[in-house]
Amino acid sequence: MEMSKSVSGNCNLLEKTKKCIEELGYWTWPDLLVALKHCQEMQQVGTSSGILEKCLDSIVGRLAITSEASPCASTSSPDSSGLRLSCDTRSTESLKNSFSRANWWFEDLSVLSPNLVEMLVKSMVSRKYNQVIISRFLLYYQKSKFFTASSDEKRQVLEIVIDGLYTLDPSCISCKSLFGILRVVMNLNISKSSRNKLECMIGSQMDQATLDNLLIPSPYGTSYLYDVNLVLRFLKAFLCEGGWRLSPTRMRKVASLMDLYIAEVAPDPFLRLSKFLALVVALPDSARDCWDELYHAIDVYLEVHAGLSEEEKVKVCCALNYEKLSSDACVHLSQNAKFPSKSSVQALVSQQLKLKNLLQGTKNSKPDMDSPCKLNETRGKAKKGEGSEQIVLYSGRLDISGDNENLRAHLQGMQWRVIELEKLCKKMQAQMAKLMKSKTQPTHSTARSLPRLCS
Repeated sequence: MEMSKSVSGNCNLLEKTKKCIEELGYWTWPDLLVALKHCQEMQQVGTSSGILEKCLDSIVGRLAITSEASPCASTSSPDSSGLRLSCDTRSTESLKNSFSRANWWFEDLSVLSPNLVEMLVKSMVSRKYNQVIISRFLLYYQKSKFFTASSDEKRQVLEIVIDGLYTLDPSCISCKSLFGILRVVMNLNISKSSRNKLECMIGSQMDQATLDNLLIPSPYGTSYLYDVNLVLRFLKAFLCEGGWRLSPTRMRKVASLMDLYIAEVAPDPFLRLSKFLALVVALPDSARDCWDELYHAIDVYLEVHAGLSEEEKVKVCCALNYEKLSSDACVHLSQNAKFPSKSSVQALVSQQLKLKNLLQGTKNSKPDMDSPCKLNETRGKAKKGEGSEQIVLYSGRLDISGDNENLRAHLQGMQWRVIELEKLCKKMQAQMAKLMKSKTQPTHSTARSLPRLCS
C-alpha cells in the first residue's frame, strides 16, 4: 500500500504491523485462532508467511501455561466464526461433561488442516508438552474429520495422525486405540511408510492385545480366513522393537496369546503349512513353560489337513518341544494316529528320560531332544545303562520303518508303565523327604542306639 514513513508521517502502517506481530504472545485466545485461520488460508493458496510459525508457537505456549484453565472467559471475539470456542453455544456444565479440563482446546484446533496439525504436534513435542494429551488430540482429530471428509482427505488425515503418534512414547498410546486405527486403515490405501509405523506401534504392545484384536480378516483376494501375515509382522516388530523391555512376563503373555491365535486359525483348511509353521516357531522356546496348547493346535491342523505327506507331518512335529509336554499330552500323542510314528516314540522316550532324572535326582540334566529329527541320537543315549538304576520301558529294537499299527500297539503298552512310574516317583520322593526330615531331627533314643548299631 506504499504507506511508508515518508508518505504517512507518524502513522506508519508497516511499523505498527511489525509491532503488533511482536506482541503476538499477548493476544487473546480467540485472536490467535482467527490469525491461525487466516494463515491457513494463505498457506492453501501457496503464500508463505513467518506469522504462521509464530502463531503456532504462541498457541503451544499458551496451552502449556493454561492447560488446566478454562478459556471460556476470553471468547468474546465475533470474528472467530467457526473457530470460536464451544462455550459460546454450550453451557459450562455441558462443556465439563464433554471434555476434561486438559482437553478444552480439542474442538477449537480440530478444524485445522492436516499440514497445520503436523506442525502443531511437532511444536508440542519439541516443547515437551504432555504426550498423553497429544495422543488424545490426534485421535479426536481423526474422528472429528472423518464425518465429512472424502476418501483422499481421510487417507491424508490418517497418515498425519499415524506419523504424529509414531513420534510419541509408546506408553502414551493404548493398544486398543491403535487397533481401532488399524480397522479404519484396512479400507484406505495409505502410504506404506505410515502402515509400517502403525504395525510397529502395535507390535511393540503385543502383550496388551487380545485374541479379538488379532482376528483380522485376510485381504481381499486371499483364500485363508485370517490375516496371518499381519500377525507375523506384529510378532517381528515385538521381538525387534521391544529390545530390553522384553521381560519374561511380557514374553509369556504374548506366547499365551499366540497359543490362542494358533488354535483359532488351525481349523482353516486353506491355511498353508509354511504359514502355520511360521506361527508356531515365531517365538523362542523360552517364551513357553508348557507346549500342551500348541500340541492340541497341531493336532487340529493335522486333522483338518489330512492330505499332508509324511514328510510334511514330520516338519510340523519337528517344531514341538517334547521336553515341555505334560505326561497327559505325551500319552495322548502316543495314541494319536495322525502323528508320525517317530513323534510317538519321541514323546515316550522324553517321558522315560524325565523319570530317570527324577529318580536319580539330576533335575539339571537336559537331554538333547528338541525334535523327532534327533530321535536316533536320543534313543542311543537312553539305552546307555548305569547299572540297576536305569529304568527300561522297552527292550528290543523298535523298527519304525515297519508296520505302524504294530508299533503303535507296542507303544500303547508302554504308556501305562510310564504312568505307574510317575506315581512311583512321587511316592519315593515323599518317602525320601520324610526320611531326610527325620535324619535332620534325631530323637534322644535314636542317638543312644547309634553306638549299638555301629558295633
